[in-house]
Amino acid sequence: MGLITSDGGAPARAEAVRESLTCMRHRGPDESGEWHDDDVVLGFNRLSIIDVEGSHQPLTYASDRYRIVFNGEIYNYLELREELARDHGAQFVTDGDTEAIVAAYDVWGADAVRRLRGMFAFVIWDTHERVLFGARDPFGIKPLFVTAGPHGVAFASEKKSLLELATALGEPTTAPDPTALQHYLQLQYVPEPLTLHRSIRRVESGTSFTVSPGEPMTAERYFVPQFDEKPVDDEARLHHEITEVLRDSVAKHMRADVTVGAFLSGGVDSTAIAALAREHNPDLITFTTGFEREGYSEVDVARESAEAIGVRHVVRTVDAQEMMDALPLIVWYLDDPVADPALVPLWFVAREARKHVKVVLSGEGADELFGGYTIYKEPLSLAPFEKLPGAVRKLAGALSTRLPDGMRGKDLLRRGALPLEERYYGNARIFRNDQLAAVLRGHDPGLSHVDVTAPLYADSGSWDPVARMQHVDLFTWLRGDILVKADKMTMANSLELRVPFLDREVFEVASHLPTEQKVAHGTTKYALRRAIDGIVPPHVLNRRKLGFPVPIRHWLAHDMLDWARQIVRDSQTDAILDKAAVLRLIDEHRAGHAAERSWTAGSSPVDHSRRIWTLLVFMLWHGIFVEQRIRPEIPEPNYPVYA
Repeated sequence: MGLITSDGGAPARAEAVRESLTCMRHRGPDESGEWHDDDVVLGFNRLSIIDVEGSHQPLTYASDRYRIVFNGEIYNYLELREELARDHGAQFVTDGDTEAIVAAYDVWGADAVRRLRGMFAFVIWDTHERVLFGARDPFGIKPLFVTAGPHGVAFASEKKSLLELATALGEPTTAPDPTALQHYLQLQYVPEPLTLHRSIRRVESGTSFTVSPGEPMTAERYFVPQFDEKPVDDEARLHHEITEVLRDSVAKHMRADVTVGAFLSGGVDSTAIAALAREHNPDLITFTTGFEREGYSEVDVARESAEAIGVRHVVRTVDAQEMMDALPLIVWYLDDPVADPALVPLWFVAREARKHVKVVLSGEGADELFGGYTIYKEPLSLAPFEKLPGAVRKLAGALSTRLPDGMRGKDLLRRGALPLEERYYGNARIFRNDQLAAVLRGHDPGLSHVDVTAPLYADSGSWDPVARMQHVDLFTWLRGDILVKADKMTMANSLELRVPFLDREVFEVASHLPTEQKVAHGTTKYALRRAIDGIVPPHVLNRRKLGFPVPIRHWLAHDMLDWARQIVRDSQTDAILDKAAVLRLIDEHRAGHAAERSWTAGSSPVDHSRRIWTLLVFMLWHGIFVEQRIRPEIPEPNYPVYA
């Protein structure tokens, strides 16, 4: 956490910064540190992973010229330290990666971020030049929030710390940003750089910035992912290259002075990571989660995979009551609402894993880099529409509106009539505009997903449709949902999660794959599957991915029905949402689920579960951060020390 003041009043605000650190103690329960001069206050909660006995933060470098606070891991820190010492005479007093960052900045300046291989959010204060420099990693694995006000500019890994700081400085803010809220209800997450508090924004992924006392922050995007397809002359060589770059990434991600485990679902991505990790640690422990309800658990497949690759395996099952009890606390950890039900079992399995290890590897990012989502096949199925005259496509779209909901072919006609830029905006599509108008007061019909994705499509206009979809997902779904829940749910349990697929060297290889190496041959991630054939067990290699599926459709009609209704009734969101309309959604969902056995072939069940869940998560968020009516009991971090 950091504060650069506009009036030289840092000493007077040091205590406020120190107190604001306490609400994110879970991110670093091992030790806390604070430092200030006249212009800057820096504070840090540390989760000790590398150089456990040293590298205390805020860390000083170059005879106290620099001070750095850093959240994350730099996986090529050993190579960087060697190069900096050999070629530039850098001297080190620690054995950690934090000092490698600031030493690199001393030598290369802002270009140092381009040399870092890892996940990071950091700020460096140059006491000579009186300039604060900071950056966030290329994919947005680690979060960084920023707010500017009369006191100056403040940064933190969690938004709640900035809210605490604003209150301490007499500038409290609670009103939700209506634009961010509408995007959340459409997408199930708040897209960067927005947050639900208008006064707080996120430093975007792949961005560095500078700020001086009394001056506005200036930012620069240092990393823009480019998908540049190249023809494949030798398929076997390509697949071997993928294997080797993954093996190298996992090896680098295993660097730690504490115990490293791995999450293991029934899918190919996490299984590949676990199998490669075992090459470095035969005693690797893997973790999975699931539910008792049939069809909503990968526990059996994950257990079979663990046996096949020869690792110890730990399972944590979750029931509906546990989810209901834990959700308010989980929403508090989130900072902003994310209506992905999978984050709840992730929180439980992270809590279980923290009993055994301090770091876990996971498979996030493989789908976005290697073409793993089924929706990426859509350009192939809609290719015939691209050959039709515009008027005919519009006619097909008009015809789709006259067909009954759930009728086979209706959605194909509707989507075939739309250009890619209008029809694709990521994996989560919760409320359509017409649906949203029925529940959201002050709904803006002119605001849509296009406002989020249009600049991304503009940057990728000449690319293949699948690559354009991947590009959109890297900036929306991945960093808005996948990585937020991965970071927040693990760090809530003082557990560090590492994602070897989201590595700059892995991306370099994946970015050149042609479409037929991604979605072809009747599968997704074709090249990746071929590359890890022989590494992952056969029963997983071509299995459809489930992730951590959650039976909310069933539970919201039964176990969670009364709980959901009570959340709506208690919520003080009447000025924002039509609560009567929300309750009708719940009743319709319950009635539709009760009539499940009467469905006929070709008919569609009434399933409002994702929309209901999205509204419930927001209402809980509002109750915590706006009404301050809901006050989850925050557990004190208290974990064993792992050697």
